[in-house]
Amino acid sequence: MIFQDKVVWITGASSGLGKFMAIEFARQGAKLALSGRRIEQLEAVRTAVIAAGGRGEVFPCEVTDEAALDATVKAIVSRFGKLDVAIANAGFGVFGKIESLSAANWRKQLDVNVVGLAMTAKFALPLLKQTGGRLVLIGSVAAYVPNPQVGAYGVSKAAVRSIAQTLHVELKGTGVSCTVIHPGFVDSDIARVDNDGVLHPEAKDPRPKNLMWPTDKAAKVMVGAIAKRRQSFVFTGHGRFMALIGRHFPKMAVWMMSKMKI
Repeated sequence: MIFQDKVVWITGASSGLGKFMAIEFARQGAKLALSGRRIEQLEAVRTAVIAAGGRGEVFPCEVTDEAALDATVKAIVSRFGKLDVAIANAGFGVFGKIESLSAANWRKQLDVNVVGLAMTAKFALPLLKQTGGRLVLIGSVAAYVPNPQVGAYGVSKAAVRSIAQTLHVELKGTGVSCTVIHPGFVDSDIARVDNDGVLHPEAKDPRPKNLMWPTDKAAKVMVGAIAKRRQSFVFTGHGRFMALIGRHFPKMAVWMMSKMKI
């Protein structure tokens, strides 16, 4: 029970990996600070957290708003007295070929997935240094491979990987660990969110179902990696394979990704 009575802040906690990580932490006795834009869904996650044996509080927040992030962190400390784990999970994916994307598409993608993540880390780190805590950045296997139709998303996750590598150096000697997690295909709402960040629950997920991990299973292995203070954690099986190919056999990665129908 590594996380017993630990205070865990998760952005993007209203659904998907954020929701199921919150429930998994709750099973280990953690106190959850749940952030996101959709208050009704956050309240539902809070109910699930309490049912799982944890304590949960809702802190609505938009990660693109620097002042809101600052205020949220202060509210969490006011409520719980400390911060032990901060998980920068909020993010979405812009869809479309590079030649079709507007400057607004690019700015939205990078503002949420990169700047929002970096600002989440910025405001969490002073408190994590007080507790010898854990900073967690949610990346993607997309950081390692070509990404037809989702190139902007891949760029944003490559940036997340680079931020994590830099933090591994900058945080040495502080007592704070930084774990970057790169999931492969996991069942979530990401493919149902449009280029403006609006969720369409009825939309079809084009990703291959035979490679998709259940969200609760993914959350368990992610929390396990956070517990071990892993620097970098890539999963699923196909995700590890694609990351390996992307790193060491880039021409093969281009060929393989060109065969995917997304």
